[in-house]
Amino acid sequence: MTSYNMSYIIATRNRLPFLKITLSRLIDQRLPDEEIVVVDGNSTDGSKEYLQGLLDEGKIHQFISERDKNQAHAWNKAMLMASGTIIKKIIDDDVFSYEAIRDCKNFMLQNPGVDVLISNDLASGLNDHQNIQQCSRLTQFEKWKGGLMPSFTFGDVHMLIRRTSLAYIGLYSISFVMMDWEYSLRISYLKANIAYYTGYNALSVDHPQTISSLKDRMLIEEQGKKGCIFYEYAGDTAEISAWSKLKIGAGKLLKPVKNDDVKQQGDIDIDASYAFYYDYIREINKAQGFKFLTKD
Repeated sequence: MTSYNMSYIIATRNRLPFLKITLSRLIDQRLPDEEIVVVDGNSTDGSKEYLQGLLDEGKIHQFISERDKNQAHAWNKAMLMASGTIIKKIIDDDVFSYEAIRDCKNFMLQNPGVDVLISNDLASGLNDHQNIQQCSRLTQFEKWKGGLMPSFTFGDVHMLIRRTSLAYIGLYSISFVMMDWEYSLRISYLKANIAYYTGYNALSVDHPQTISSLKDRMLIEEQGKKGCIFYEYAGDTAEISAWSKLKIGAGKLLKPVKNDDVKQQGDIDIDASYAFYYDYIREINKAQGFKFLTKD
């Protein structure tokens, strides 16, 4: 079995235009010590055939296509398939800085006691793609590290996990709609060894197909109350009722856009928008002064 330092994992279903943008960049930038694992939920939009072609060409390394019970089920399968020392979740409609991700990977390889590493995040709405928010959970991390909070929340879009740490922190809960919200509370409540990178390894993109826009608000709020009790979470600006997107851990609502300025998804040039996003995250990460902070 080939030994990899990093496994990039993707779970997807019927989002071929986004998937092609994300995978083409990942494939171009993948290093020999990294593998790509894709779980497809039996897509009907051509994704399954596209992915099978990439597997046949050796551009991705593991691939299955079958119905999932829910989103957490799909991601759990991907994590269990991963063979790399470090697991990095790649969400098909978000944007990633692979240079920053590799800095995070190398830090974890050099510090084997770190279970999970998170970073700052950028966030934008596809209908107003030049409006980009800089998001951070650093204040909450510092309070948690100092023993002032038993748990805190963060998005999984910028999270790296040590594969052997899954035996302690577990997989996603299939009973929570906002699975990364619960997972972050659980990881921090268990006092896992979390490190924080003050740079940006991801940019979260919100659009009408975002998972959280399809969910029942009452169910989310009910689950939020349970999560607060389970993990002694007092809440803050990222409590579940304000969690604007499954993948945004900052808890900041995006700047409101006037109705006259809102574009329908069919009117959006997603290739141009994503090119702008990748240029933006590359430029912001050229800034100096980013550092790694540890729990101890």
